[in-house]
Amino acid sequence: MHEHYSPREVEASAQQYWEKTAAFKAVEDASRPKYYALSMFPYPSGKLHMGHVRNYTITDALARFMSLSGYNVLQPMGWDAFGLPAENAAMKNKVAPAAWTYSNIEDMKGQLKSLGFALDWDREIATCKPDYYRWEQWLFTRLFKKGVIYKKNGVVNWDPVDQTVLANEQVVDGRGWRSGALVEKREIPMYYFAITKYADELLDDLDTLSGWPEQVKTMQRNWIGKSFGSEVEFPYDESTIGQAGGLKVYTTRPDTLMGATYVAVAAEHPLAELAVQRRPELASFIAECKKGGVSEADIATQEKRGVDTGLTVLHPLTGEALPVWIANYVLWGYGEGAVMAVPAHDERDFEFASRYDLRKQQVLRLKDGSAQFDPARWQDWYGLKDETLELCNSGKYDGLGHAAGFDAIVADLEAAGRGARRTQYRLRDWGISRQRYWGCPIPIIHCPDCGDVPVPEQDLPVVLPEDVVPDGSGSPLAKMPEFYETTCPCCGKAARRETDTMDTFVESSWYYARYASPQCETAMVDKAAADYWLQVDQYVGGIEHAILHLLYARFFHKLMRDEGLVSSDEPFKSLLTQGMVVCETFYRERSDGGTDWIAPADILIERDGKGRITGATHREDGLPVLIGGVEKMSKSKNNGVDPSAFIEKYGADTARLFMMFAAPPDQSLEWSDAGVEGAYRFLKRLWRTVYDHQVKGVVAPFAGGEPGAALRDLRYKLHATIQKVSDDYSRRQQFNTAIAAVMELLNTLDKTDTDGDAGRAVAQETLETAVLLLNPIVPHITEALWGMLRPGTRLLDQSWPKIDDAALVKSEIELMVQVNGKLRGSVVVAADAANDAIEAAALANENVQKFMEGKPARKVIVVPGRLVNIVV
Repeated sequence: MHEHYSPREVEASAQQYWEKTAAFKAVEDASRPKYYALSMFPYPSGKLHMGHVRNYTITDALARFMSLSGYNVLQPMGWDAFGLPAENAAMKNKVAPAAWTYSNIEDMKGQLKSLGFALDWDREIATCKPDYYRWEQWLFTRLFKKGVIYKKNGVVNWDPVDQTVLANEQVVDGRGWRSGALVEKREIPMYYFAITKYADELLDDLDTLSGWPEQVKTMQRNWIGKSFGSEVEFPYDESTIGQAGGLKVYTTRPDTLMGATYVAVAAEHPLAELAVQRRPELASFIAECKKGGVSEADIATQEKRGVDTGLTVLHPLTGEALPVWIANYVLWGYGEGAVMAVPAHDERDFEFASRYDLRKQQVLRLKDGSAQFDPARWQDWYGLKDETLELCNSGKYDGLGHAAGFDAIVADLEAAGRGARRTQYRLRDWGISRQRYWGCPIPIIHCPDCGDVPVPEQDLPVVLPEDVVPDGSGSPLAKMPEFYETTCPCCGKAARRETDTMDTFVESSWYYARYASPQCETAMVDKAAADYWLQVDQYVGGIEHAILHLLYARFFHKLMRDEGLVSSDEPFKSLLTQGMVVCETFYRERSDGGTDWIAPADILIERDGKGRITGATHREDGLPVLIGGVEKMSKSKNNGVDPSAFIEKYGADTARLFMMFAAPPDQSLEWSDAGVEGAYRFLKRLWRTVYDHQVKGVVAPFAGGEPGAALRDLRYKLHATIQKVSDDYSRRQQFNTAIAAVMELLNTLDKTDTDGDAGRAVAQETLETAVLLLNPIVPHITEALWGMLRPGTRLLDQSWPKIDDAALVKSEIELMVQVNGKLRGSVVVAADAANDAIEAAALANENVQKFMEGKPARKVIVVPGRLVNIVV
């Protein structure tokens, strides 16, 4: 054994052994309980970042802990390999996305292996490979036949230059991110998953997920957005519209119907089209509305603008004529594409009505009459509880509360044939069509005679050609006759293959299930393997995936259940959302107004006595730089730390230890060079402690007997640490406190005289245990240290340390002693001492007597196991 810790040598040796012995290969074993640990898989961008390192270290620590605890552990890894970034990189570098992706996978796989994760690489998947997406296409065809997938027109962001649909984040200031063209809203045919059919189940089953953070469940509940309201029909005013009919809206507040003073429709609404026919000058505004983003966030934050159509509809209960406006805040495709506006009691409607001087009618007031609606203080009316309000200016409904007013007005609407109760969801069906190349082809054939025909199962997969270099102007597949020209499987006539590809969220919605049987060639998921491994016991990933990815994965699991592929209702039993890795940022301002971000490694920092940064200079020129504050590590701010360079310098175990010790897993972790150095020093100290012990000769660990008071205290600390660390790993998932507990244990060992046979045995027991307790965090060094402590054995063959209950029984305890509530001393007494003996010892304490000042004790209160309070 080398005297000094050498991370490179230690880690290479451990990794070679793990690979040679296939140490982490998972095989179904009915004789042991299983544990499926999974990290959200990475996009193969080419390099890991420290967020990846933290995510996977958390999962690996849990997997290794459960393996030592006797579980049959599965921890797989793969690649979320389709997506637009690969196309962008391909255009930039003039290479095919496939070549770029596969090269990046190899690079990142090497980085992952260098970190020593206990991954079963035999189960590796890449979502861009036909043997994976074949089954996605297979499920698509089945769901299409059942109607769970359907086709309809959808409103999208359309780039008229690149001739492609843009994601919301690709629209920058109303223009396409690449072409710079003004983006249009356009209706195009798209395929949809009918996720709304599962809305109630997705909502209700959140209550069964006791292992999920409440924050995430709340976010999903809000996204599904189940609401109870009423459909309301405003009859057309035939004198202005010229035809019979009615404008339908949905509202969650029918009790405020008497406060409606106008209605607003989307630019694509039939009434808007009718208005343009009569007033062509409205066309320019409608065209403007069709530009810009289609996301709810865009609609919510944009300036509220509109035009009066000159059309009117009738209030369904009073018959009053209400103006019809076209408004840019009404989104076609959501609900009815129309809203009833109650500007006195809705922030968005108030903003619009104020801009165009439209009437505001108060219909809610405080029940105690203490305040009336004041248009200048309208914000005061938001956030009030329904039970404090009643209707006013509402005719026969005056004085009714929210629930009573709701019921009464809906009843009258139903009686008049102008409305009905309705439950609605914020959740919309999932449009998955993408006019992009690097994705899973949609397995549909368009036949002039037969319509949309699913590709037969025997013809799957529809393989995506991998030698294509996109140029950004629309989908390359639509320009490739060799791809889209085909024959109809029903009638045999010439037909056209669908050239859209699927949203990449589809691939990441079921990958966890494919890991159960990744080589299965006869089914999407092998049922026996799925029944053994699923559900995922612990899922780890970023909070940014709390809504869409997790919601879609839950939805897919239910789809697979209904196809008989899996047996459970939910995919992930427990969820841990780790915090971000953040770091200081530094920059200089350029003369052209731009910003040059400078890597922290190139900065010399000045700190005050409390460690706060007071100044910073560039290492090269010694001139000051500006401090930008702490932000998430990113390329844009140049404040990332390269994991490969870090591992080269300090070793993977230092990276893992720092990541797990610096902060609880669900909180942001601030990068600290001092913290990294501290982690490295601890590992060197641990190595030295074991080295100094074993050079004197390895002995058997303590196996019983009477070791003496000091050694009893050490064993008490040892087994209390096992107890705490076990709880920290399993129940609390607080790894920083687990590491701190082992550090305290080693401090106690250092302070204890362990000479002699008994001392050496207790030291051996302590070091073996410390190595096992730290193994999930720092597996390489602990593998080597175990070999020193137990020559000829391997740590992976060991079990998690067991608690010796006898060691946790203390013969003596220390009690704090207070005089009139203030701490004045302490006494050591027998653990089973009677109260009168404890009182006597406390009263005899020299320091206590000093503060009693010769006065008799009026009362002595003994709190068992904690303290004695003497009242004088």
